[in-house]
Amino acid sequence: MKIIEPYHEILSEIDGGKILRNIELCGRVCYKSEDRITEGSAEKFVSMILKSGHESVLEHEKVTVRIVCDRGVTHEIVRHRIASYSQESTRYCNYSKDKFGSEITFIRPFFWTDDEEEYKVWKETMQEIENAYNRLISLGAKPEEARSILPNSVKTEIMVTMNLREWRHFFRLRTSERAHPQMREVAVPLLEDFKKKIPVVFDDIDGADGSY
Repeated sequence: MKIIEPYHEILSEIDGGKILRNIELCGRVCYKSEDRITEGSAEKFVSMILKSGHESVLEHEKVTVRIVCDRGVTHEIVRHRIASYSQESTRYCNYSKDKFGSEITFIRPFFWTDDEEEYKVWKETMQEIENAYNRLISLGAKPEEARSILPNSVKTEIMVTMNLREWRHFFRLRTSERAHPQMREVAVPLLEDFKKKIPVVFDDIDGADGSY
């Protein structure tokens, strides 16, 4: 059994300035004001369209992210409909094989410390599940059959592609204090990375206070 913490990787090559310039070019077609494009005008223009609620222009740009988390979190992620997803399949992945280290990887629940009784119960349960999974496989069960005992805590990888408008919607919902703590554990650091890489577009989303 292996226990890890969730993490993400932004796979798209992001040039924040280029993204803003493309959004400005697309948006100015609406007003036929392309002649007003100057060095440095993109940030002001994008800020203006965000304040006016003209967010459809953001759909011209997209970002792909690899998210490694538990399956309970991905159940929430895939509820965002305007997106493309490719996810690690428990139907086809046989975790008893060498390529997986002959073990199941679980995502550590951050809200319990190692010395708390709740964490000990969780860890013991995950070990029992791994033992049972491997036993089922040894008895001839297919991975798509043995997966029926896998819990939300099992680690999964999901490739997520959204346009910038949908990423804004995602972050507004998933970094808020009302979001599930493990969802915030994934979404808050991801939002901070987006803010660093893409100017203006996500600056008004303040859900990322660093606490889960």
